[in-house]
Amino acid sequence: MEQLDEMLKQAVRTYAGRHANRGGLARTPIPGLRMMCVEAPGGDMHSIYRPLICLVLQGSKKMIVGSEQRIFSAGTSVIVSADMPVVGRIVQASRDEPYLAIAVELEMTLLREIGAQLGGTHAQRPSQIRTLFADDTEAATLDCVSRLMRLLDRPDAVALLRPGIIQELHYWLLSGPHGAVLRALADPDGHAGRLAAAIAILRAEYWSRIPVERLAEAAAMSLTAFHKHFKHMTSLTPGQYQKRLRLIEARRLMLDEGLSASSAAFEVGYESVSQFTREYGRLFQAPPKRDALRARSGSGARERLQEIGMKAIV
Repeated sequence: MEQLDEMLKQAVRTYAGRHANRGGLARTPIPGLRMMCVEAPGGDMHSIYRPLICLVLQGSKKMIVGSEQRIFSAGTSVIVSADMPVVGRIVQASRDEPYLAIAVELEMTLLREIGAQLGGTHAQRPSQIRTLFADDTEAATLDCVSRLMRLLDRPDAVALLRPGIIQELHYWLLSGPHGAVLRALADPDGHAGRLAAAIAILRAEYWSRIPVERLAEAAAMSLTAFHKHFKHMTSLTPGQYQKRLRLIEARRLMLDEGLSASSAAFEVGYESVSQFTREYGRLFQAPPKRDALRARSGSGARERLQEIGMKAIV
């Protein structure tokens, strides 16, 4: 396992060296696979994670998800099992030993199908639902991710081999210590599964006015129950969640596409630039223009948001 781990570290450094953006994030042509190589600690990175598993190979990263705040170090597999707002910060990294991680998005359909075959699921109360957990990386998980990485050199084999590797990865996760929680979260009739339908609407239409009644209906809940369970799972109200989506996407538009603050504000659904400026400053600790200038500068490059917007990050 140690040899495989070292091979993966080298593979990440090599691939990221060729394909990573200024923040160290490298997306790949393999659906759902991305990696990160960061050579120095940096500032907070705000994002909305899709369900994923992240293998930390080297260095350490602090993550704040809801009310949980933890530091994850080398040898740890982190699972984020729902569409969650996350604040991340690289806390241990250097040029000689950069922060290295690989992330693979989870597929709810596969979790449901494999979970149904495995059986043994017990309904969980909403108060028991957790969306962030971690454990030591298991050899089977590392092996699956290693085989996915090898497909980068064989693009002609991706369509044929990736589905089987992804299915196997989901099997090992469901057979592991967090299998029962993953099955409960993937259950379309459970609270988390029903909330996912509402979150999908928010992510798809984040720029528009969405009546909370529509979201509650999508989740098959009363308004009272919907507000309660949404806040418990995400730590935000539906309105705050949508605001977070808008602000994260606005920052991406300014940094990656060069839009002005006012243009970005209108693009993501704000009708008032002054309101956008106030809310942006509260989240990112600086007004939009100053934040964009700082992030584009050499000294602030490490602090820019990695793959800001509707995409998951490592």
